[in-house]
Amino acid sequence: MTSWLRTYGSVPLCLVLSSVVVTVCAEASRPGDSVCWSASISSCTECLRRGPQCAWCFEEGFLDGAGVGQRCDLPLNLLRRGCRLEFIEQPEVKVEVNATISSTQVSPRDISITLRPGSEASFIVAVNQLERYPVDLYYLVDVSASMQENLDQLKTVGVALSHRMTEHSSDLRLGFGSFVDKPVSPYINVHPSKINNPCSDYEIRCRPAHGFHHVLNVTGNITEFTRVIKRQRISGNMDTPEGGLDAMLQAAVCQREVGWRPEAKRLLLLMTDQPSHLALDSRLAGIVTPHDGLCHMENNIYTESTRMDHPSMGQLSDKLLENHIYSIFAVEKQQYQWYEELVGLLPGSYLGKLGLFQAPNLIELVVDAYKRLLSEVAVSVAVEDRAVSRYWVSVSPLCPDGSTANNQSCSGVQPNQTVYFNITVGLRSCPDAGEDEDVTMVVRPVGYNESTVVRVRSRCRCSCGPTGRCRDDSQSPCSETPDRTDHVLNRDSDRDSDSDCRANGSNADCSGRGVCECGRCVCEQSRLGTVYGKYCQMDDFSCPYEEGLLCGGRGVCASGECVCGDGWTGDSCSCPVSTATCQSANGLLCSGRGRCVCGKCVCDDPQHSGNFCERCPICHSTCQSYWKCVDCHLSHGLTQEEAGHCNHTCAPLVGYIDDVSGPAGEMWSQCVYISNDSCRYRFQTRLASGRTQLHISTRPECASNSRLVGTFLSVCALTVLCGLVVVAVSRLILQKRGWTAGGATEDGGYHPTGKDLSYIPTTNEKTVTYRRDRPPDRPVEMHIQVPKMPLNDPWQC
Repeated sequence: MTSWLRTYGSVPLCLVLSSVVVTVCAEASRPGDSVCWSASISSCTECLRRGPQCAWCFEEGFLDGAGVGQRCDLPLNLLRRGCRLEFIEQPEVKVEVNATISSTQVSPRDISITLRPGSEASFIVAVNQLERYPVDLYYLVDVSASMQENLDQLKTVGVALSHRMTEHSSDLRLGFGSFVDKPVSPYINVHPSKINNPCSDYEIRCRPAHGFHHVLNVTGNITEFTRVIKRQRISGNMDTPEGGLDAMLQAAVCQREVGWRPEAKRLLLLMTDQPSHLALDSRLAGIVTPHDGLCHMENNIYTESTRMDHPSMGQLSDKLLENHIYSIFAVEKQQYQWYEELVGLLPGSYLGKLGLFQAPNLIELVVDAYKRLLSEVAVSVAVEDRAVSRYWVSVSPLCPDGSTANNQSCSGVQPNQTVYFNITVGLRSCPDAGEDEDVTMVVRPVGYNESTVVRVRSRCRCSCGPTGRCRDDSQSPCSETPDRTDHVLNRDSDRDSDSDCRANGSNADCSGRGVCECGRCVCEQSRLGTVYGKYCQMDDFSCPYEEGLLCGGRGVCASGECVCGDGWTGDSCSCPVSTATCQSANGLLCSGRGRCVCGKCVCDDPQHSGNFCERCPICHSTCQSYWKCVDCHLSHGLTQEEAGHCNHTCAPLVGYIDDVSGPAGEMWSQCVYISNDSCRYRFQTRLASGRTQLHISTRPECASNSRLVGTFLSVCALTVLCGLVVVAVSRLILQKRGWTAGGATEDGGYHPTGKDLSYIPTTNEKTVTYRRDRPPDRPVEMHIQVPKMPLNDPWQC
């Protein structure tokens, strides 16, 4: 007996069939705050139950003196604390696919899984939709009196349906069975005259009531199907509901009697105009035995109809899935709502509403149901009843159009398309006895005659290597030493025993952090961490802290020193090993000007700064960095020897050009160099083939400067001379006007006083000195004298 789990969720899906995804629910932990450690743990089995991430160290002498529970931790922590890998017990969670079993529609066919408590494993099942399946269609018809006209319509269905289904299947076979209800009171009239002929009151010859009568095996002889239908007669019963579900279960499980083909798509068509009895309805007739789900047929008659109850919906669903049967309900519109709720409980079922059971309507119903059922692909996972509570299952399909369905099925699947189902199985807990167990699960695509068998093995116990000794006992040290009863009163023996618990030169037992029992230290438990060692001299919490975390949260503390995790180093595991954080934009480490220390650049030259030593505010500009090179070439000429000297001291590729316009299409940088003789040389720089190339102009701005200076000085002298003349004339005019206004003599003369004569000079004299850059031997001086004009002389131009 199996029970079906339909708990579905969304999990990442791998499209590669051969790949296996194994997920272990691990939780990060810090030293001293492990999700695995607990003072109550005294065995390897208890450790494994803490979670799939936990492991047990069974190495002799591991953390000697510490509690037994310290052997339970994350595998990485155990390795860092000194437990060797071969002494770590951690059952592997794995999935193994058996690819030797061939399959056509469903693959793989066989999978083995090993799980630990709290772990889960995922695998892929691929379902391929083939084209033009063989089809077995079994008509299960209600032959109560109200179905007389509907039964007549079936007489013409066989041949027409056979021709219509050739469009979708090359091999159609039809079968037939009938039902009424359980032939017991109060479902039928048990009067002797009514048992054999329920229609005696109407003077009609009817068949006796029956639970299920298999009439015709599925056959390709359509003529035989039509002949059998024509011979059918109606029957009768007392109440309105019929025994349709009871008959469906027998038609599903009696495969040999019905003649279902293993390779065919199986369609079970139920035709009725009334609702059906459900489980527990048989109590009205005193039938309380639940249905056993087995086939009970003798001479094509269901024999247990009067002794077993109607099947439950869950039981009927299991049997339909187990026998790969699609169910089609053809009901009159008055009963459509009742069967609509029922169909939702049966996977792989289809409901058709018919106004009249006419042949064309039935044919369209069957064809439409066949196309819809085959275009919807779904799976269900069966787990043994004894293990249902300990396992959980989720299914996530990926449809051919690339979408992930929200439920367990994909719709609109066309022939030769494949649907992938990612199925995850998880183990909640082990059996109460803590023993390992093997459980079989079956993944069944609905309506397919192929399935995937999943064998799940739970690992709930420890093996602890070849010896099988897990050192999981919680006994005191005395249990591992010879009987010391005879030495209890012997003080010397006690003294010798205590001395075994003291380190050399120490007067305190177990370093003052434990007690001595039978010559061995049992270290105290500290809230800070673990105290261990032969003399309790070591611990795992006396290490540097970084940002409030022991070893920065990136390592574990062992014997007072941090043992860093991968990618970290330093006393407190605060320095990353990788230098990626020091990589500058130009691809160099710290721009080639520093070292990467603890993930940060330390510049070699204090002039440089920045996260990557890329800044240098006081460094020369790009042009100034080539001044020495340009000066070298200008000061040493162009001889081969001198050029060779310069090429050793600066960029060797130096050329002289008539102007400084760079070649077209190339990137040049314009620069100006001022030589010691104040000449300006323009030069260009460009980066060619990874080397700096200089082009220096042969036309410095100094060769024509002497003529410009001479012209400039002449213009300046003439300008100054004209200015002095204008100033003198303007002053004479102003003086002449002043004399006339102040009381001049009749002849217009002016008679200055002695003081006035001494003030007015007889000659105006000015020396102007001009200096130019070349020639540099002496400055140029110009002397200008302006004679005084007589006051009584008229102004003449």
